[in-house]
Amino acid sequence: MELTPAPWRRERARYFAGVPAWGMPATGYREEPVPASLFGGVDREWALDGADGSGVRVCVLDSGIDATHPLTGPVDRAWEVVTEEGRVPRVRACEPSDTAGHGTACAGIIRELAPGVELSSLRVLEDGKSGSAAALIAGLAYAIEQDFDVINMSLSTARLEFRGRLAELCDRAYFRRTTLVVAAHNLPIESFPWAFSSVISVASHAEPGPLTYYYNAAPPVEFCARGVRVPVAQPGGGVTRNTGNSFAAPHIAGIAARVLSKHPWLTPFQLKSVLYHCADNVSIEGDDGGVLVSRAT
Repeated sequence: MELTPAPWRRERARYFAGVPAWGMPATGYREEPVPASLFGGVDREWALDGADGSGVRVCVLDSGIDATHPLTGPVDRAWEVVTEEGRVPRVRACEPSDTAGHGTACAGIIRELAPGVELSSLRVLEDGKSGSAAALIAGLAYAIEQDFDVINMSLSTARLEFRGRLAELCDRAYFRRTTLVVAAHNLPIESFPWAFSSVISVASHAEPGPLTYYYNAAPPVEFCARGVRVPVAQPGGGVTRNTGNSFAAPHIAGIAARVLSKHPWLTPFQLKSVLYHCADNVSIEGDDGGVLVSRAT
């Protein structure tokens, strides 16, 4: 039986007669009621128990994925951005491979936390290690059009001239219900798109638990996940330990995929709220029912 696509995946009528743009018709959308309560009693059990990421499509925008590695599991689709001098970057299908290992490392983390996800790869790093901002933008634009539920971006650019275009793409993803999980830069410099409010930004903590993460009350980074001496997959079947915000982001991407597999109606805004409620330093307690936020020491 063919499933009816979720409302945000359908082509929307551009205009209803007599109603201003972006409005609803006279009958509203009563034939598709939205769940009345999404956040009653939100905790780790509500968000994650029994969920493994099944039904959720995740794209790793990176250096590629070694599909033969036992820790990454199957790769559903693979593309690469091709850049040629004097031409606009373009995306084409390719074999799932990775000469640098960065994307494979991220994919293995996501697969560990959400083994049921449908994982895809989009290579934007030209030589496996570095790439252009133009290639990043072309790859991100393509991934957004593929309607992934989660896109992991453990990379960024400091080129100010690309900030506006990246912000536009991140907003597009947000309104298409695609959650962008983006690693903060490892150096204290201005780069994008991790600093945008439309994405989920992630930095590192040094604790070993893959499900341990914290809400950061001092923006722009919003969450901190495991990112120090993380055991990660490397091309060829081995495992190594790496440190960096790059490896913190896929922890949050994997957790987000698990939440979405159990609660597919969540928008990126609501998903971020669930992640906040379930962070290890946020607890709902007290006689008055208030939310108490305690900073981790």
